[in-house]
Amino acid sequence: MGCSFSGLNALYDAVNGGGDVWINDNRFRILRQLGEGGFAFVYLVKDVTASSSGGPSSSVAAKFKSKHPDHVSEDGTYAVKKVLIQSREQLDLVRDEIRVSSLFKHENLLPLLDHAIIAVKGPQGTWNHEAYLLFPVHLGGTLFDNAMVMQPKKEFYPTLLVLQIFRQVCAGLKHMHSHDPPYAHNDVKPGNVLITHRKGQPPLAILMDFGSARLARREIRSRSEALQLQEWAAEHCSAPYRAPELWDCPSHADIDERTDVWSLGCSLYAIMYNVSPFEYALGESGGSLQLAVVNAQVKWPPGPDPPYPEALHQFVVWMLQPQPSVRPHIDDVIIHVDKLLSKYSSS
Repeated sequence: MGCSFSGLNALYDAVNGGGDVWINDNRFRILRQLGEGGFAFVYLVKDVTASSSGGPSSSVAAKFKSKHPDHVSEDGTYAVKKVLIQSREQLDLVRDEIRVSSLFKHENLLPLLDHAIIAVKGPQGTWNHEAYLLFPVHLGGTLFDNAMVMQPKKEFYPTLLVLQIFRQVCAGLKHMHSHDPPYAHNDVKPGNVLITHRKGQPPLAILMDFGSARLARREIRSRSEALQLQEWAAEHCSAPYRAPELWDCPSHADIDERTDVWSLGCSLYAIMYNVSPFEYALGESGGSLQLAVVNAQVKWPPGPDPPYPEALHQFVVWMLQPQPSVRPHIDDVIIHVDKLLSKYSSS
């Protein structure tokens, strides 16, 4: 697993910046915190050798060039995800995330560049662990971050840009679904799509966070198995983007990667309107998010002049089939989005 138990691997004053973190043989300076959630913190870091030499260090560059040549930072900056591990279950989850991340290599999937898991002595003399995962940094934020800026201003992406961003998310997901055996991401949502705006080109969209990813196909053959799946999904799959079969799983069901296609439909709606298609239920008296999802009760923003053509609305509804057996696969979705791209590129 590439784990290190060296006492040199320590993080100091991370929140305020100025601390150092060692990931195996490479040392990085903490510049600032980028985000946090649960037991995880994300920091912007800079390779210490790059800081002193004015370019990427030979050791870091050499290590990454063989496996990730497109992700060697020109200025030595990267993102580090620090995970506080307080139980065996959390340790297994982090190891699963590292293992799954290492399975895929695609331009629209965020690569794991390096990692270290270290033992840390607690105040009571007990030993816990901390994990450090190194990624390329994308300071443009996520689609969710962009939505939080656009929503108050009532701004919308142009139709063509929506399709270009969505097509890239589909490409990354297809790579996961095409693995033998197929993997599902299980938490496709705007908050897990990094967006980098590029001059003269469409934005680059990169799907990240494989902490919930697992083998896509599962046979449910009892009520206890169905309840176990629902409990797992409640913990790992964001509610506004969670497929109906993960909310209310039958006692006899075949679950597959089309749970992600449901999340794709929700995400396309959110790219268009800066919110998921079912969150309106949270603001209604007696409203139920679960009921809205299970019944596929999509509501479109009011107004006589919607910013998007009916073809995009129909595309969303097509992916939001409550019965997974009639929901399209990712290949079908890509064929359709390519047709829409061709249509709106020439209009």
